[in-house]
Amino acid sequence: MPRLDANRLILIGYAAALIASTVYVVGEAVLAGTGEVALAPAGPIETPSIPSESGVFRREKKALAYEKSKDKPSTRLLADYYSRRAFPGAPPSIPHQIFDERRDGKSCLACHTDGEYVPFLKAYAPVVPHPEMLNCRQCHVAGKQDQPVITATNFVMEKPPSIHGAAMPGAPPPIPHTLAMRNNCLACHAGPSAPKEIRTTHPERVNCRQCHAAVREMDQPKEEFPR
Repeated sequence: MPRLDANRLILIGYAAALIASTVYVVGEAVLAGTGEVALAPAGPIETPSIPSESGVFRREKKALAYEKSKDKPSTRLLADYYSRRAFPGAPPSIPHQIFDERRDGKSCLACHTDGEYVPFLKAYAPVVPHPEMLNCRQCHVAGKQDQPVITATNFVMEKPPSIHGAAMPGAPPPIPHTLAMRNNCLACHAGPSAPKEIRTTHPERVNCRQCHAAVREMDQPKEEFPR
């Protein structure tokens, strides 16, 4: 019988070690599978939400109040909505007298949190979609009041996005605008202050993006989505 050389002996040793380790691992796995399974205690189930729509879920209870207010007359038009903005998506200017110059936003939220009727203005206050941002005057400037405070220029406002662009009759229309700073759909689409043309008939359904697809995200080229 020929004598085995050293290299062949080393290979045989490696193979034997590999087989032994495999048997050990498989055996441990089988033994572990025969033990009792410990279940984690059941905790509260959190309702998942879409980050870009989180404001709607936070105001879910208010949506029921909006549902009851569907019969309240709304005189606000979409043209008025855009007339307060330099371009679609811009923060609206303040169309009324500024009652408090403080920049903590508390005086603004007194009317713009829930969109209640303001007697001395004889109008419903639009709901702010981001009440957690309290430095309101950082973005919202005073509009034309006693005297114009904005100098006229040759700037031409971009055409607002078209609405009701459903793929087929009866289908839910897509969202034609970006969602940045607009994570509460109810702020513009529900309640008596909502513009007539975009006022939803079902504000109680707060999972808006289950049916309404977003087509104008910030990271998508605008030219890919013709108006």
